[in-house]
Amino acid sequence: MAAAVEGGAAGRAAGAAAGAAGAAREEFPQPVVVSAPRAGGWVAPVVEQVLDVRFSQVRVPGYGPVLTRAYNRAIPGPTLRVRGGQTLRLTHVNGLPPNAPHHGGHNVPHHPNSFNLHTHGMHVCPSGEADNVLREFAPRTPEEVAAGMPEPRYSSTIHVPADHPAGTYWYHPHLHGATAEQIAGGMAGVVIVEGDVDDVPEIRAAADVVVCVNELKVRGGRVPAFTSGDWLTTAPSVFTVNGAANPTLTLRPGEVQRWRLVAATAFTALRVQVTGPGGGLAMHQIAQDGVTFPTPVSVRALEMAMGNRADVLVRAGTAGRFELRAAGVPVPLMTIEVAGEPVEPPMGLPDSLPQGRPFLDESDVAHAGADREVVFHTDPAVFPGAFPNAFRILGTHATPAAHHGGDLRRDPAHGLFDPAYVNHTLRLGTTERWTVRTDETAPVHNHPFHLHTNQFLVTHRNGLRLDPPVWHDTIGLAGGTPGQSVTFLVRYEDFTGRTVAHCHQLHHEDLGMMQNVAYVSGPAR
Repeated sequence: MAAAVEGGAAGRAAGAAAGAAGAAREEFPQPVVVSAPRAGGWVAPVVEQVLDVRFSQVRVPGYGPVLTRAYNRAIPGPTLRVRGGQTLRLTHVNGLPPNAPHHGGHNVPHHPNSFNLHTHGMHVCPSGEADNVLREFAPRTPEEVAAGMPEPRYSSTIHVPADHPAGTYWYHPHLHGATAEQIAGGMAGVVIVEGDVDDVPEIRAAADVVVCVNELKVRGGRVPAFTSGDWLTTAPSVFTVNGAANPTLTLRPGEVQRWRLVAATAFTALRVQVTGPGGGLAMHQIAQDGVTFPTPVSVRALEMAMGNRADVLVRAGTAGRFELRAAGVPVPLMTIEVAGEPVEPPMGLPDSLPQGRPFLDESDVAHAGADREVVFHTDPAVFPGAFPNAFRILGTHATPAAHHGGDLRRDPAHGLFDPAYVNHTLRLGTTERWTVRTDETAPVHNHPFHLHTNQFLVTHRNGLRLDPPVWHDTIGLAGGTPGQSVTFLVRYEDFTGRTVAHCHQLHHEDLGMMQNVAYVSGPAR
């Protein structure tokens, strides 16, 4: 833990909340914060942190103890604060038991005690020891345990570009076959890239509060193994905010806080709003998926697919008790108490913001083959065994069928992830247009699309143009008649290497709803 806990914005938010309440209650939880060491006017260029993973009995306030895999024995893991031009240097300790032997296919759960690291949404290198989700941080073998060998340690070195958009991102494991079970146990943490938006006076004056929503799957006091396709329905979801069930946050009347909402959920989309007296509290959204808007947008409800982030400013009015609620979740995510001495005059909201990324233009889509299609498609009950459903990605450059001319519904390869097959070869410097849709008919079936390394600009949703367009790295697609669709522009910049695009309903991803992407400096395909 080379970098000390930063007492700055996160600690200030928790302390202000407790003080305003004037009551003897547990403070609103905030994850441990790690940043570069500072001395006088000097700031180190490197943020260093050890991420130790092992089975831990984690106390979840408001729920009870949970035995799970965790970063540093906590849910969520430490918050990493970094600036453009700095480097994240992470050491990963795998203290988990050996993996059981696996002799099945790659599109079923396996190796649950191996992991790696994905810095979700960040525009950083996807290769080598950076944001490389094709690596494996394996535990000791049974033979190494018997021989008393030390627990293995792995390194990640992630250089953050100097012009990286300031905003809220997150990290989590991304080893194919193990991702869903690990995130269902709370293996996640927040990354904050500091920058220009933090210097807007109204934002600088506001308490900076991380609101990381985890969805734990718990049965019998522990996260059960992912052993069948009905795993999601047999283990109930426990929703936590910063590792606690329904914690209480306090604002003074007239106070403004900046909430960094993180949907660190693997299975459930969150339509969140603040309910309570007078219709609740308005949220003034200032960023989506880490990219700052040109101006704040007042919203009563936010649609957050699995993996999304939203930065919002919330200004309290008259005293009262409010709740952050998500549609379909029977209990509040957190409680908000507006209490204490009013802030006079009330804190202000900004009129304009430093836009996080310039918009792309349709005229930039010029080369042949610049339009791609992705279709999320499920064939239910087509395979024998514990995982009968086929979760496929069809459309442009779908993974070929194993049996040409056969029954594609039952084909074991058609549209499923193949580690050896590159679905999309994307040339640096080009801008392309993608259309992504789902052909699911049930609205509850949500397939969020996530592209690694490069954020994309959503220009149309369900055929309707957005004005203005919105930057995303993950976008939810619910089923229906027809299912939802989005069209976006994306420019491939800066980094070559192989990575993935996939459904961020993570048990679908583990079962094959993923594609390989190769960023190259040569021709696009």
